[in-house]
Amino acid sequence: MFEFDLNALFDSRQILITGAWITLQVTLVAIACGIAWGTVLALFAVSKVKLLNIFAQSYVSLFRSIPLVMLLLWFFLIVPQVLKSVFDLSPSVDIRLVSAMVAFSLLEAAFFAEIIRAGILGLSRGQFYAARSLGMTPYQTMRYIILPQAFKAMLPIMLTQCIVIFQDTSLVYVIALGDFFRNAVSIGERDGTLIQMLLFAGLVYWVICSTLSILVKMVQQRTQYD
Repeated sequence: MFEFDLNALFDSRQILITGAWITLQVTLVAIACGIAWGTVLALFAVSKVKLLNIFAQSYVSLFRSIPLVMLLLWFFLIVPQVLKSVFDLSPSVDIRLVSAMVAFSLLEAAFFAEIIRAGILGLSRGQFYAARSLGMTPYQTMRYIILPQAFKAMLPIMLTQCIVIFQDTSLVYVIALGDFFRNAVSIGERDGTLIQMLLFAGLVYWVICSTLSILVKMVQQRTQYD
């Protein structure tokens, strides 16, 4: 009969916490860099400059077409060579962690770009005309008028995408990065408690994602009434 051993979890808490910290790092970097670069791509996509449009569309199409596992493997092989040739990295730097951060950031930028682009195009053209009539430059119009409204309108969708990023970080196991999920599986294989650790990991992901989903619904309701 299957028994859930809490003592085994407690004894392995440090390994699990270390893995959780790696998961958090990858998630936060992917969100921050993905939104920043995704915003630039969205601006390129709505720009009147044809070359920028083509670049943004090609970038989004490329990264949204590549499976995440394949992307992680590619960057695990490419990023270390690039970093070593450009920077004098300390041996203490975990190349696997850096590779995962770069891969997730570039991939998520494609998804955030589409979300932000939809938010910009969803606004009334009157917003642009009103800003121009006040003497604002295109840069000022986009920064102070358009982007704040686009981000507000797309906030629930962007938060949902953040939850997806958190879930997808478990795929870093393909490059042997010791995130929360991989460490939980490793502990289970070592101690012969694989089913217990898988259930525990699933429970942790469920609790976190459910809590974040409730937050998204609260934000969505609030934005509807604002």
